[in-house]
Amino acid sequence: MSIVCRFAPSPTGFLHIGGARTALFNWLFARHHGGQFRLRIEDTDRARSTPEATAAILDGLKWLELDWDGEVVYQFPRAARHAEMARQLLAAGKAYHCYATPQELEEMRAKAKAEGRSMRYDGRWRDRDPKDAPPGVKPVIRLKARQTGETVIKDVVQGDVVISNDQLDDMVLLRGDGTPVYMLSVVVDDHDMGVTHVIRGDDHLNNAARQMQLIEALGWPVPVYAHIPLIHGPDGAKLSKRHGALGVDAYRDMGYLPEAMRNYLLRLGWSHGDDEIISTRQSIEWFDLDAVGRSAARFDFVKLANLNGHYIRETDDERLTALVVPRLEHSLGLKIDEARRARLKAGMGGLKPRAKTLVELAEAGAFYVRPRPLVLSDAAKKLLGPEALQRLAALRPVLAGITEWSAPTLEAAVREAATQAGAKLGDLAQPLRAALCGHTASPPIFEVMAVLGREETQGRLADAVGLH
Repeated sequence: MSIVCRFAPSPTGFLHIGGARTALFNWLFARHHGGQFRLRIEDTDRARSTPEATAAILDGLKWLELDWDGEVVYQFPRAARHAEMARQLLAAGKAYHCYATPQELEEMRAKAKAEGRSMRYDGRWRDRDPKDAPPGVKPVIRLKARQTGETVIKDVVQGDVVISNDQLDDMVLLRGDGTPVYMLSVVVDDHDMGVTHVIRGDDHLNNAARQMQLIEALGWPVPVYAHIPLIHGPDGAKLSKRHGALGVDAYRDMGYLPEAMRNYLLRLGWSHGDDEIISTRQSIEWFDLDAVGRSAARFDFVKLANLNGHYIRETDDERLTALVVPRLEHSLGLKIDEARRARLKAGMGGLKPRAKTLVELAEAGAFYVRPRPLVLSDAAKKLLGPEALQRLAALRPVLAGITEWSAPTLEAAVREAATQAGAKLGDLAQPLRAALCGHTASPPIFEVMAVLGREETQGRLADAVGLH
């Protein structure tokens, strides 16, 4: 059997983190088994579906590098096909017209609630002759659901889930205006797309029994179900915005790498021994549904940041530079030329061990590309008192005489200058950092000087001591 999975979001908002994990699990399962990963946009809710939300979903999947197979399937244009299947069931006697009015349905629900019963449709039109229909009522089409026995969902993750059929009423398939309901659309689309495995959040588990009855009424094969536990916050409560229930685009803006997000989402509810750092290649090789846990996973920003820091350290300097430059251009309001870009790339080796996000990396490396004269932080200004400036002024001719501009040579020269001034190395190195970086924290200062180069280093020192 050729495996076909699908991710089927509704375009009523951003691609949230739970949806991204569902997409990842489907993608990995399909890639692991050499199958297909399909994308369907379930845009039947016309009042809430927007082109902007659709674009955000597609953009989020592309950023996560979860490539889908074939064309995107949009559900709304297929409404005629969905309705056709409802009418086919009607003709086969497996569905029926229901003429119950909205008022009758409301009275039915109120009575059931008052009697402590489940507020289900009571089947009043199941076996009645349509000739008894009241005038002016546009009927819905309802499925003739099984009324006895049980429906068993053989779920790969949850195990066998048994639901008594007397708990399932005759669900509406086609509304009075002829439009299909969501449940019908999903079943028809899954069949027509050849979906073999439905991997989704366990909030859809209650839908599975109804969908199975509809699938069986249509005479179609039932897909394999795998309902994944939802993601909770660190406190065990349902994931909310304060926990990290944000759009995937927000994580990109916060400076996370897509491979770090894939690795982190993979470990939310799936495990492979004690492995934490799992590459995409390994993920595809190892992933299967038998290692998906039944309990809810807990989102943890600290773990995500630490994991992202690992991937930043492993990323080559050219790619990091390409990711950071647009952020710096936006935050600093300047166009970074090739010389400054090259300087930033050269300094990346000293910057990335300290950063856990691209935001931190950009902030730490901004001094490499800032125009002169640097705007100094208050802490940096405090280090540049009269005595410190005097030492920096005396250092300039020493640096001018250096023939090999490298970190070891520069360190030796500065150490010697500090000794000659009767000072400790820190007494000179700290003001030097303030003058060259504009603040009091940076990669090793001699590495910074080597990256800045002779001309830029001397220019920034001149700015600091007021010499031009």
